[in-house]
Amino acid sequence: MVHKLLLLTRENCHYQTLLQQLALPELMLLDDAPTAICEADIWLAEPALAAPLLPLAHKLQWLQSTFAGVDKLLTSKSRQDYQLSNIKGIFGPLMSEYVFGYLLAHCRQQQLYREQQQQGLWAPAAYRSLQNQTMLLLGTGSIGSHIATTAQHFGMKTIGMNRSGRPTASFHQIISEIELAQALADADVVVNTLPASAATTEILSAERLNCLKQGALLFNIGRGSAINLLALHELLLSRPDVTAILDVFPQEPLPANHDLWRQNNAIITPHISAPSFPKQVVQIFADNYQRWRCQQPLQYLVDFNRGY
Repeated sequence: MVHKLLLLTRENCHYQTLLQQLALPELMLLDDAPTAICEADIWLAEPALAAPLLPLAHKLQWLQSTFAGVDKLLTSKSRQDYQLSNIKGIFGPLMSEYVFGYLLAHCRQQQLYREQQQQGLWAPAAYRSLQNQTMLLLGTGSIGSHIATTAQHFGMKTIGMNRSGRPTASFHQIISEIELAQALADADVVVNTLPASAATTEILSAERLNCLKQGALLFNIGRGSAINLLALHELLLSRPDVTAILDVFPQEPLPANHDLWRQNNAIITPHISAPSFPKQVVQIFADNYQRWRCQQPLQYLVDFNRGY
């Protein structure tokens, strides 16, 4: 049986070249014409591009997302009559680079020395080593686990929060959500890696944000909905000791008139902590396609009810 594949990405030409090189059996690549949207039974797609077209996808059986986050496909009105898989296993190293790039720059006072260089000023400043600092990771999946492993290489204590509270490799300690307030008070660095779901929406509420330790660094690389953004802005105004490094937001792009742009203790990046590389995505798709042909369970299948 020949399967028909629709590409819906901003890099269709690149994906098409990679797929043609693989020459996957019984797979026909379609263009993005309206007829192709109706005819394709498999989609390889960015969630935001796929979401408005789903009502027209009369033969869709499986959608392979090119991203880890698929919340655009999980609204209350979205279809659930197909299999949805996302991307996992490739973002941990990239997000670890992002977190530790900013973390080391902060601890080692890189901005200060850059400013002193412009003045020709030789003035050594104090710094704090990462050794013996505590990192709290919200989410203990592949991304959180990889960051925790990196943190341990620097001699940090790692605490992970997940739904079950069960022990997980790469973490010195695992907590459940009911212990979150105390963990926030103990952590030098807090990193949110949670996916978007009803259970994770504003999990960092105003009350919990106010628990942050003196001098804490807060990273959001999961989903923007996890943090009450108004409460975070108010916290940063009243707590100049706290620094927030934010890569994701409830609304993207972050509106140009948003107060966070001008907040000295906030660092804003445009959702670039872990871009999807087509070559890696295509390898995951190819493996899943072979599973699909053999009627085997797909890897990284999304549970519509849980939201991830």
